[in-house]
Amino acid sequence: MKILITGGAGFIGSAVVRLAIARGHQVVNLDALTYAANLANVAEAAQSDRYVFEHADIRDRAALDRILARHRPDWIMHLAAESHVDRSIDGPDAFIQTNVIGTFNMLEAVRAYWSSEGRPDSFRFHHISTDEVFGSLGDTGQFTETTPYDPRSPYSASKAGSDHLVRAWAETYGLPVVLTNCSNNYGPYHFPEKLVPVVILKALAGEPIPVYGDGGNVRDWLFVEDHADALLLVVEKGQPSRSYNIGGENEARNIDLVRTICAHMDELHPQGAPHADLITFVTDRPGHDRRYAIDPSRIRDELGWRPSVTVEQGLRRTVEWYLANRDWWQPLLSREGVGKRLGAA
Repeated sequence: MKILITGGAGFIGSAVVRLAIARGHQVVNLDALTYAANLANVAEAAQSDRYVFEHADIRDRAALDRILARHRPDWIMHLAAESHVDRSIDGPDAFIQTNVIGTFNMLEAVRAYWSSEGRPDSFRFHHISTDEVFGSLGDTGQFTETTPYDPRSPYSASKAGSDHLVRAWAETYGLPVVLTNCSNNYGPYHFPEKLVPVVILKALAGEPIPVYGDGGNVRDWLFVEDHADALLLVVEKGQPSRSYNIGGENEARNIDLVRTICAHMDELHPQGAPHADLITFVTDRPGHDRRYAIDPSRIRDELGWRPSVTVEQGLRRTVEWYLANRDWWQPLLSREGVGKRLGAA
């Protein structure tokens, strides 16, 4: 199939690009190349004659129309988004413009394209979202596809808004959509402002490792390559107008995750060990959700998908990758906001 992937130079998007090319699909990678994007993420995929890059912004409707008419994709996987909660606290405007207005532009461009192609039944618009739209859990329970939305940050509110738009376009215009809401991703090519790469790189540098609050916030951790596998399955076999929660079945407190990374660093990079001595508790961010947990029953029961990588395995693979790929992450440390405390307002 020919798949147009928005945000394909980002962390999750590039994992989807790499896997789609490996599986023989044609890929059109549409990316605006904002601060967290990196074409090095797809350098190997770009060697394929089945890969095309389009430098465009999803806020530019005219560009979207031209690209859709030029490439005529069978499926569209919409991953382009601003995604860092801390940045959304400091500057929410970019999140509204990209995640809400950008998704609106995508939907309108796709609706026009789908109609011009004769509204084929095989077409799919796959909107990729987050479990953060559901808010915060207590000590028990899990998010399901029917959990009421309760976003608590500018980022999660903008993603909730985009989810609602996608559902409305399906109901009102009949656009064949599928939606997925994922838990926290980690793995190779993760931009160094998120927790896992921050811990690895701080430990490597012998610098304080910041942990928000008491470190007791719980997340379900999903290895990015498992996520890419699930996303391609959903766009191919998911039921139209259906949503699927994708989780790693790996709940962990932030502090326990950080200590596990430090233990891997002690073994793989013993200089500076014990790295856990670098852990430093810092002021929590405003509105920090206490716990997320995904119930993945629907995607398991309907599509037969389960994660293949445990958090212990995935973290070790991730540490090994960062230790072996300094040339990838070193230039990113100079990008705007990296290495600074954000979201403390």
